[in-house]
Amino acid sequence: MSDSNAEALRRTPEDEDFLRFVANIRQATSIDLSQYKEVQMRRRLTTLRLKHGFPDFASYFAELMKNPRLLNEFLDRMTINVSEFWRNPNRWQVLMDKFFPEMIKSSPRLQVWSAACSTGEEPYTLAMILDRLGHMDRSSILATDLDEGVLAKAKQGVYLERSLRDVPADFAKAYFKETDGAFAVSDRLKLAVRFQKQNLLLDSFGEGFDLIVCRNVMIYFTEEAKHVLYAKFAKALKPGGILFVGSTEQIFSPGQYGLATADTFFYRRMV
Repeated sequence: MSDSNAEALRRTPEDEDFLRFVANIRQATSIDLSQYKEVQMRRRLTTLRLKHGFPDFASYFAELMKNPRLLNEFLDRMTINVSEFWRNPNRWQVLMDKFFPEMIKSSPRLQVWSAACSTGEEPYTLAMILDRLGHMDRSSILATDLDEGVLAKAKQGVYLERSLRDVPADFAKAYFKETDGAFAVSDRLKLAVRFQKQNLLLDSFGEGFDLIVCRNVMIYFTEEAKHVLYAKFAKALKPGGILFVGSTEQIFSPGQYGLATADTFFYRRMV
């Protein structure tokens, strides 16, 4: 008996129900749930399904196709929307003190991309740093995410105080205004960031980026999906460009993607 046949025999009706759901979602939305770690994704979506009282994924999918509110909730749950300004501050300091000055010396206009930007804290952090270095007006900052809901929040640019806990005091004073118990990012920063919907696994990438930031997202993908994405990110960088990843996402063999370690969690595209 082949391995595939043996695996099929081991599947429960619940397994088959979820696999059909994955296939239906891919056909209806072009979102490939099989590229995410199954245990985590299945647990998250099962909780959501049961919250609404659906006995199985088949009935849940049928309702998703009829109910835009439910579909938006599903998209929000399956994407990872945890973000803060200046998350892991020492790494942002390295970007500010080392890599951005290098880029500014070699490029009159920087192309910067915040991939899987969630609610906007990351691209606005990039804008703050570039403004402080006097180069924001000569930089293009693209911020993308799969979830239209979080993109809408990012464009609004209003955050709770806890999101600002790692922002240096002088930056917080310069770039935020307190309003009704929340903090609104300055219009200057909002004008500097272009938000756009994007499916990292499906859509093509641009190229010629000086910096790509994709942090705390790759850990949710399968190893196969990570391999594809790292290769796509490397190709999207200009020679010498930098990929900045999260604190749990070290690339152990960067050379296979044409990358070399430039600092902790920073990788440079080799010429």
